Amino acid sequence: MSSSRNVLTPESLAMMDVIARTGSFAAAARELGKVPSSLTYSVRQLEDALDVLLFDRRSRQAKLTAAGEELLNEGRRLLDQMDAVANRVKRVATGWETQLTLAVDGVISRLTMFELCEAFYALCPQVASMRSGASAHNAGLGGPGTRLRMRTEVMNGTWEALTSGQADLAIGVGADRGTPPGVQLKELGPMEFLFAVAPHHPLAGATAPISDAELLRHRAVAVADSAQRLTPMTVNLLPGQDVLTVSSMQLKIEAQLRCMGCGFVPEPLAREHIAAGRLVVKATQRGAQHPRLAYAWRTPVTSTPGAGRKPQLGLALRWWIDQLESPTTRAALLEHHSAVPLAGM
Repeated sequence: MSSSRNVLTPESLAMMDVIARTGSFAAAARELGKVPSSLTYSVRQLEDALDVLLFDRRSRQAKLTAAGEELLNEGRRLLDQMDAVANRVKRVATGWETQLTLAVDGVISRLTMFELCEAFYALCPQVASMRSGASAHNAGLGGPGTRLRMRTEVMNGTWEALTSGQADLAIGVGADRGTPPGVQLKELGPMEFLFAVAPHHPLAGATAPISDAELLRHRAVAVADSAQRLTPMTVNLLPGQDVLTVSSMQLKIEAQLRCMGCGFVPEPLAREHIAAGRLVVKATQRGAQHPRLAYAWRTPVTSTPGAGRKPQLGLALRWWIDQLESPTTRAALLEHHSAVPLAGM
């Protein structure tokens, strides 16, 4: 008796698919260019190896048993996976990366990032012919097939993800940092940070620019730097000041809306709250902050043996960099925000 591994071949799985789709051994034999007795023998070999009955012999039609249905469904999934592996191998050979990881700072527009992801997936849409009955989620897969991985980082964590090799492209890093070999950096633009409090916060009634001595008397809300190896950054925090630390800028704004503290917030992210009066902007002696943000990516170091014979950038990374060359896209990444929180974010 043949082992189950030996009989579960792409050919046998495809045969099961054709029999189920055509509804009879005779019709399947015609489509496959075989005689019905050959198909019947192959099915019996499969049943013997698996020690199950795949077709109900009491029916004149090729009616699957429950075991046959399970084999058909799993077989179709395995055939889809085999096709996907072959396609990924072809993409690698043609310059498309298997996976591209994007490290995105928390102040960058999530809406614009998702719009860019949608545009990426819309590249070269493949209207692949589907085997009848195959699961719908495998149909019409768009894009070049590169798997995107998007991770949210904060401050130095965004840069660390890139330089440590965990990300291929970092969006929202500081524009004033030096770049090591193998990293290129281009500017996105400035982002204004304003000092804001809830309308019922004690500082909401201040008429003069608020001094550091006065700020020290009030709890600040800070976003934790996500860096694990690099020294975490602290911005606009005073020695000895009480601090509520949260994991994202969205949570920081939420805490300040609830009057749990005060601090500087990105104007584009807080704009709707400020316009609605849910946050009040106050002047401070240290003034508004205008950090300049940038995007950076890793490239092969030219001194690496053989680097000159390889493409400097994968096609997926090249596509993203091309999008970032657009002033409109760069502006949207900084400005296109919504005050409405997204589920799970």
